Amino acid sequence: MPELPPPPLPDAYRNWKPEAQQAALELLKERSGSAWRPFYCPDPGCDGHPHELWDWEHARVDQRPPPLIAPDWLTLMLAGGRGSGKTRTGSEITHRVTEITPRIGLVAATGPDLRDTMVEGVSGILECSAPGKRPIWEPSKKKLTWPNGCIAQGFSAEEPDRLRGPQHGHVWADEPAHFPLIKLVWDNIMFGLRMGRAPKIIATTTPKPTKWVKETMADPLTVVHRASTYANVQNLAPTFRDTIIGRYEGTRLGRQELHGEVLQDIEGALWTWDMFQWVLEPPPLTRIVVGVDPAGTANPKSDETGIIAVGISAAKDLYVLDDSSGRYSPAAWAGRANSVYEDLSADAIVPEKNYGGEMVKHTLESSGYSGARIILVNSRRGKAIRAEPIVALYEKHRVFHVGKQGDLALLEDEQTTWVPGEGDSPNRVDALVHAATELAKHVMPAQVANPQDLLRRTPTTRHLHAV
Repeated sequence: MPELPPPPLPDAYRNWKPEAQQAALELLKERSGSAWRPFYCPDPGCDGHPHELWDWEHARVDQRPPPLIAPDWLTLMLAGGRGSGKTRTGSEITHRVTEITPRIGLVAATGPDLRDTMVEGVSGILECSAPGKRPIWEPSKKKLTWPNGCIAQGFSAEEPDRLRGPQHGHVWADEPAHFPLIKLVWDNIMFGLRMGRAPKIIATTTPKPTKWVKETMADPLTVVHRASTYANVQNLAPTFRDTIIGRYEGTRLGRQELHGEVLQDIEGALWTWDMFQWVLEPPPLTRIVVGVDPAGTANPKSDETGIIAVGISAAKDLYVLDDSSGRYSPAAWAGRANSVYEDLSADAIVPEKNYGGEMVKHTLESSGYSGARIILVNSRRGKAIRAEPIVALYEKHRVFHVGKQGDLALLEDEQTTWVPGEGDSPNRVDALVHAATELAKHVMPAQVANPQDLLRRTPTTRHLHAV
């Protein structure tokens, strides 16, 4: 057995050059004040929870990439729920690839997302840096430089042409499933993967059932790792666990946002997920109405009362503003509808009158506020027939949901799961249709006429003679 070299003398540093002593002191200071811990433990099958060797939370199996220089894969798709550890994984993998490539691309939805999430965030690159390996961050240049000379350049998905020139040996794209211009962004990323023996892309995202997501996951060069929010729940704030998870668990959207599933469209449903568009703020609206679909009874097993507020812009686009639906007594739903009317400075309340028009109107007027204009609608035609013109506006991308994806989750869940003639009555959908029809009745697509209606409207011989 070869003899081990003697340990260094305690005072050996005194013989170092001054610049070497200064560098050593700075590194010692950084390490002594750092809370950094390694992420990838020696056991490749580790579940990431503390054990006898590592007493802190660390990488799970789904957070471990395949061999980074293997030629049999190109894209690692980390499809995870909210808070499942996707950003931490992207940061840790990026640090690892600085040892094998000189150039890295970082692509976020916007410039602020690049800075606030990928670089400076609590799970971002800077926070995950090991002592002595923290890169220099130049925000004005969107540029990171590691001590070994590796450079990462940041890009916004809002400007896909910026990715045309640069070449990279590795790219980390955060939330690409939500990039509006993902096709252009992805094509330019691919053309720029020209460095090294086996350049890779890491895509960390909550998946959406878009064409790009489905095609990318089906690509034989894509490795898909899935993780649910529950896999990382011990690291999440109690308020997140109690409110966000509780709100979406059990819903169809919860399967996407919590479990990282790619939702498949339900056969026969009038709405599909690719019809939806979200905006944080609507443009100036020319009219706002509150659609109401009252429940027929008031007991614990009653249907919900649908209460949906919709506005229309000068461009004749519709904006779904609020969903206040719920299981209410008559006085409670009337009060809630009037509150939404006041809060949004709406122009009218549009309730269905099938359970008695005078009763519905009286209930609204007796709820403590009688100044609202009430436009009663009759829904004698089938629900599917009434909904189809509104579905057509969604197909033409003339309807927008206001807020972040998930803010109208229960409405969207009902839209994408209701199959005409099956299941419970779609109360939220009915209220949406009442409001949207009132606003867009002059711009909705033409409908096939009912022959009986045409006969009633066609002058008879007696009518003609009378003229």
